[in-house]
Amino acid sequence: MRGLAPVLARALRVGRAPGWLLGVLCALLAVAGCGGRPESGLARVQRAGELRWGGDLQGGAPYVFEDPDRPGQITGFEVELADALARELGVRARFVQQDWSSLVPALERGAYDVALNGLEVMPERAARVRMSRPYFVFSAQLVARADDPTATSLAAMRGRRVGTLASSFSYELLRESPGVVIVPYEGNDEPYADLEAGRIDGVLLDDVIVARYGTVRPTLRVVEDVREGFYAAACRKREPELCDALDGALDRLARSGELRRIFARWDVDHPRQARLEAWTAADTRALLLVTERATFSWHHGWLFLQGAGVTFAISVAAMGIAMALGLVLALLRGFGGRVASSLATAYVELFRGTPVLLQLYVLYFGIMPAVRDALSLRAGVEFDAYVAAVVGLGLNYAAYEAEIYRAGLDAVPKGQLEAAAVLGLSLGQTIRRVVVPQAFRVALPGVTNDFIALLKDSSLVSVITVVELTKHMSITAVDVGSWIVPGLACAALYFAMSYPLSRLSRRLEARLDRREVPT
Repeated sequence: MRGLAPVLARALRVGRAPGWLLGVLCALLAVAGCGGRPESGLARVQRAGELRWGGDLQGGAPYVFEDPDRPGQITGFEVELADALARELGVRARFVQQDWSSLVPALERGAYDVALNGLEVMPERAARVRMSRPYFVFSAQLVARADDPTATSLAAMRGRRVGTLASSFSYELLRESPGVVIVPYEGNDEPYADLEAGRIDGVLLDDVIVARYGTVRPTLRVVEDVREGFYAAACRKREPELCDALDGALDRLARSGELRRIFARWDVDHPRQARLEAWTAADTRALLLVTERATFSWHHGWLFLQGAGVTFAISVAAMGIAMALGLVLALLRGFGGRVASSLATAYVELFRGTPVLLQLYVLYFGIMPAVRDALSLRAGVEFDAYVAAVVGLGLNYAAYEAEIYRAGLDAVPKGQLEAAAVLGLSLGQTIRRVVVPQAFRVALPGVTNDFIALLKDSSLVSVITVVELTKHMSITAVDVGSWIVPGLACAALYFAMSYPLSRLSRRLEARLDRREVPT
């Protein structure tokens, strides 16, 4: 591209170059940056006049959240930190919403300039992106129920269920603890709600989260401080100028005391933060020792197979509920009285008109604890996430199955109902022997399609702590630093489960077409 500049200059001097050629040359020179070096990350930020930083509002207070007094405005100690960093760079800060577990992949794609949202320093993360010098020191704290005397330390949690955030510093600590059953969550409040309800035995998370969501519950207590960790900003490895500028800005904020003043305003300051005021580049290098990245192995493949088994088992059980309840709803709408038909219609519209994710949340965190508590007084029944997943998906898909069956029932000729009445069959016999067999043949393709869709929708149950195939995939992708191989393996397993169903459906349809339907 550098050779284009003298060519263009010579063409302009002689004045004999065609206009279209000059236009093309100008465009190429613009794209090539006039033969210079590619624009650095810092230059891009300064040219744009803004520092785009990624965070997740679901993390809530005190990190970044919507200001209750100013709808549409965000606040939090990391919002103030981002503003201070942008001011040091001579630009303004702009927030970009991103799911916390995907902060690093989205940064690598270029969705924003900096990831800044309680991003803990871990060797695996430092292998993918450039981590800044730390700006906050936290402690991973183990929380248990106040009435549980057996929870004395993390070592004492062997064989017990401990909740944490997936892909977090605490998650890695739990993986290093033999025998602990890890229960991953997406939000900060949900694990403590489950701990209080008795679904898990402990929660390991940062002390900032513990103070806001854990110990505010009088039934919970802090067991121990397990290990200290650090929050740092992250930028792309290929943008060292921007990373160095962030380090310099954080260093100035720490040494001037502004960093701790921000923490004090949000009541997250602690004497341990004083370490950051004298932090050196050598400390950063020691903290960011990069370990070799993990690779996709047979161990991950085995976990995928286990996840596929969970996915298939939940889907089969939920589809069984959906088919049975859907048929009942369809029959009530077609042959029930006015009241029964209206109730069935209301059910269908309610479950079709609201997201299945919302239904799972309400069922698991709202309805199920109340039901469990009521029944445990008599029978000691324990409802867990798997029960909620099966029931929730089954109730949702029953609404769709009801519509498919209703179409099948409407396809049965009215004359056959009249013929059945002439033969003296009761309404129940007519439905069982005449209507349902024919309706099922018509509905079969739709039912099969719904089963395949249910297999894929079962990935949503990870929000209520079920570790199924897609959750294993996302955890593995973070471990190995790539979404390609885990994603392809996950897709292959979904296809291996769904394709035989479609083939079976076609064979069953062909067999039913050859059979004579009884009349």
